[in-house]
Parts: sequence; structure tokens; C-alpha cells
Amino acid sequence: LLTSQAAYSSDVAPVFTRALAFGEKVAIIDQNGEHTYRDLLHQSRRLAQEICRALECSSKDLKGERISFLCPNDASYVVAQWASWMSGGIAVPLYKKHPAQELEYVIQDSQSALVIAAGEYVGKITPSAEKLGVPVLPLPRCRGDGPTSHTAEEAGPWTSCSSWKDRGAMIIYTSGTTGRPKGVLSTHENIQAVTTGLVEKWEWKKEDVILHVLPLHHVHGVINKLLCPLWVGATCVMLPEFNAEMVWKKMLSSQAPRISVFMAVPTIYAKLIEYHNQHFTQPPAQDFVRASCQQNIRLMVSGSAALPVPVLEKWKSITGHTLLERYGMTEIGMALSNPLHGVRVPGSVGTPLPGVEVRLVTETLRNGGRSYTIHAQGDEHHTQV
Repeated sequence: LLTSQAAYSSDVAPVFTRALAFGEKVAIIDQNGEHTYRDLLHQSRRLAQEICRALECSSKDLKGERISFLCPNDASYVVAQWASWMSGGIAVPLYKKHPAQELEYVIQDSQSALVIAAGEYVGKITPSAEKLGVPVLPLPRCRGDGPTSHTAEEAGPWTSCSSWKDRGAMIIYTSGTTGRPKGVLSTHENIQAVTTGLVEKWEWKKEDVILHVLPLHHVHGVINKLLCPLWVGATCVMLPEFNAEMVWKKMLSSQAPRISVFMAVPTIYAKLIEYHNQHFTQPPAQDFVRASCQQNIRLMVSGSAALPVPVLEKWKSITGHTLLERYGMTEIGMALSNPLHGVRVPGSVGTPLPGVEVRLVTETLRNGGRSYTIHAQGDEHHTQV
């Protein structure tokens, strides 16, 4: 599978540059409360200044230095990510459940100059960072619902760079199915192309509310479920981790803001079905679940692994939703998607997303060289076989 992805906008800039326009709108709801776009912008700017001080960068532009960060699934993750970009660095998200050896591998392999750690993870990461000679910058807890003083500095320049287009933005590590995990560098142009392609294809809008339950060290959790809503000024409800009871509670709640978008992996849908079978046993409860999901949720997506057809069919029977399957890779981001409107074919991951060209080929090794036989190629508009 070969893909090429063109930039989807001539003006490339990180998502935080759009935040001021959304001002007091709620961006993140987590266990600490509500966080507006202005809150996130202000806290990220302050952290960016601390990053530059910690690395003695008077120019306020790290010019691609790597910044590893270990945060829970809450607003602090967004602040660490945005601050890394604001300071001119490349964000390297770490996973809270990885053992010390795996965390050390990522920090060392990415050649990170600094590790940012949320308070609860400072003790976990400090010995590893000290072992590698990398300084640790503790990240204060992001408090929600509290009065904050926002200064005019938010409107100032972020770094001294003249263009974000070719700048490194993020290093995501592969799952390591064929060896040690490999760090994949995405530029700001790459990330914007994937984000805006999904925004168009899945019709993201600022009124959307997504429930986030996935890890934040893979494309699915970072781009599809976090950067897409933040790009359009939507709201992201973040749970610390997946919990079937809490997911059903949030999806069925009548309290504002109501969940309108949900994305997960097949194993999560299987666990939600299991919970449904155990706790929604009476027909009135089942009818309520189905009616609530159909009325309030506009999009449900499955990805990161093949979705078993029995799971797809059972989910449709209990919620009325045919899960939208899509396909992506750490190396390329999102490439294919079933349609938002129209027929979704079970077992299919759909057609190319905006800006993506796909080619299916067979590789042949002959006389020390490689040749390719093209079986199909196309983009979002047409396919040649």
C-alpha cells in the first residue's frame, strides 16, 4: 500500500493558532473540570516559556528539539503538546502504562532534550530521565472552572519561525509488531493534511462533543479524537481511561454537553456490548439505549484493527448505528474511510480521504532490483483497476 498525501491548506499552522478565535468556548472537560480554549492557550504559553528557560533557549525557538511528555488523559496533555509546538519543539508523547524500559527507549531514541511530566508521573519518570541525563520539568495540574488571568501575550508571536510547513511536529512510535518500535516524524503540514481531511470527510463542526477514551500515543487518539475537535472549536470530554460503565453513562446522559461523536477500537466495542448484555436486559431499557444513541450521536467510528462483522452487526442492533470503519498507519496517518453518508460495507475500510492517493501493488524482487505490478490506484474521486 503506497499513499501520498498533499497538504490540504496552503496556510500551515498548528491547531493552537486557531484557539483564540474560540475564546471562552469549552475545549476540554476532564476529571478536573472544564477548560476553555483561552485557558489552554494561556497555560500552554506559560509552559512554553518554562520550556525555553529550562533549555536556556533565549531565542524562544528550539528549532526542532524533541520534548517528551508524560501526562494523563486530560487537559494537561493538550497543554504539553501545544507548549512543545509553541517553543519550536517536536512533541514526543509517552504512554503512562509503559514500563520504565520502554519509556527510556523512546526518550533516548528520540534524543529528547527535556521530559515534561504531570505531577502524578514525576516519580515514575525521574529515575529514567536522570539515568539518561535528561532534565525533567514538572507540569502543574490544569485546574478547570477557575478564574484565570489572561494577558495580551497570547496574541503575540509563538516562535521566531517564518513557516510551520516543513517543521517537525510530532514523533509517534509504531506498535513494534516487526521489531523495536520506530519513531515516525510528522511535520506540521502532515498533521494538518490528515486533520483537515478528516474534518471535511466526517463533517466536524464546533457544536460536536466527542467522548475520548483512547490512549494518547497513537494517531487514533491524538489526531482523530483530539486534534480534529480542537481544530474546529468542538468539545472533547476526556475520561482518564476506558470504563464501560462510564462510557454508557456519558453516552446516555441527558445533561449538556451531550455526546455526539464516539470513536474506539473493536475490543472496546466488544466490551460495551458485553456490558449492555449484562445491564440493559429489559426491553424498555434496550429501547431507551437505541433511541438515545440514534437521536443524540451522529457518528460512531471503529479503527486501529479489523472490526469483526458480528460486532458490527450487534452494535447496530443495540444502537442503530453502523460503525464507520477507516484505515490508517502511524507512518501516514489516516488514508481510507467509509462514507459518512451512504452505504458502509462490512469488512471494508472505504475509499481514500481528501488529499490521499492510494496504489495497491505487488512487489517483485528480480536480479537485485524491485519491480511493481499495479492492481488498483485512485483518490477520493475515482479508482482505476
